[in-house]
Amino acid sequence: MLNVNGIKLLEQEARCCFNFFWDYTNSDPKSPGYGLIIDSTAKPEVASIASVGFGLSAIPIGVERGWISPNQGYERVYGTLKTLVDNVDHYKGFFAHFIDIKRGKRHNNCEYSTIDTAILINGAIACGEYFGGSIKELAEEIYSRVDWSFIVDKDNKWFYMHYWPEIYPEGHSGLGGQWDYFAEQLMMYILAAGSPTSKVGPELYYNMGKLLGSYKNDIYIRGWYNSLFIHQFSHAWFDSKNYVDRDGINWFDNSIKATLANRQYCIDNPEGFKTYGANSWGLTACAGPKGYCGRYGALPSGIVQDVNNNDGTVPICGPAGSIPFTPKESMEALLYAYKNFPQLWGEYGFYDSYNLDQEKPWFSTEYIGINKGITLLMIENYLRGLIWKLYMNNSHIKDGLRTLMFSRVEDRLSA
Repeated sequence: MLNVNGIKLLEQEARCCFNFFWDYTNSDPKSPGYGLIIDSTAKPEVASIASVGFGLSAIPIGVERGWISPNQGYERVYGTLKTLVDNVDHYKGFFAHFIDIKRGKRHNNCEYSTIDTAILINGAIACGEYFGGSIKELAEEIYSRVDWSFIVDKDNKWFYMHYWPEIYPEGHSGLGGQWDYFAEQLMMYILAAGSPTSKVGPELYYNMGKLLGSYKNDIYIRGWYNSLFIHQFSHAWFDSKNYVDRDGINWFDNSIKATLANRQYCIDNPEGFKTYGANSWGLTACAGPKGYCGRYGALPSGIVQDVNNNDGTVPICGPAGSIPFTPKESMEALLYAYKNFPQLWGEYGFYDSYNLDQEKPWFSTEYIGINKGITLLMIENYLRGLIWKLYMNNSHIKDGLRTLMFSRVEDRLSA
């Protein structure tokens, strides 16, 4: 373990996160799955399309830091995008959530996922802006073939979550789940509104339900389980700090409020867990003692406050993925974990999570792609803003924000 200050720890963790994506990629150029990245070290035979999106975004960071050469980065990105164009299963441009990492084929008849496809496209866009040329052309091809109108529930004016063809009888649309309330799908509205081939207007975004909540702090727009990842994922690419929508909502400010509320909930610790505290917070989806759990979160949640499944587990990606929002509090949490729990640090930096409320204190030995991804991108954005700059430079993203009637804060103030 190194004797580190906060910035040095961030730099070290970022490098380790990058190494995770670089090393856990199918790097066999003869493989139909070249460029695919594992979902987690617990199941290395399975890639996730979201992990690939985060991993693609990692490449410009690695080149800029000198961790890999520009040629290495170009070759890895080009090969990955060619795999996605030519080999990986998709339906109307939407990729399968999980993929056989060697064959590029859909894993276990899983769903074709809207949000995971959006994360993938975000990564492709960032690389297209960074490398230009043929990489930008491939990114454009992947983005252009997505039929966003296909996943619109025209009666309710919501996006569907997924397409699952096998389990529905003939004649059924195969579309399921609905993005009816605010969650991590903000990126989907921007991508659909800026689509070069199947533009979806602002009505879905402004029809999105908004659950309001507060925990001893300001009122903010929250999610059902009130997990932090919904306040992080879109912001890994969308530089929301200086933008407000037609209704005056600034999503960056909303994420600050949600993050501080999450921390305060852990400080108050109404459930009496040993793990929670002022430097041990950030409840969000992560590995737990009984396996991966997407129901870790703070109050308020659901409608009657009974939807969470908290057991004392605290993830590293909670504070790490929130560092642009709460730099001081996040840094303190990361230093606390690093200095007090050497069991949490491995070859690829912080393991996923820990829990002191078990009969024997539990420390994850797993690395999860999306959690290492949000950690890397948000550290990079906090320190240098590279991914924000690349993504926001894309003409389709600019068009999408205009279509959604977003405006810059300073423009609104001067109007």
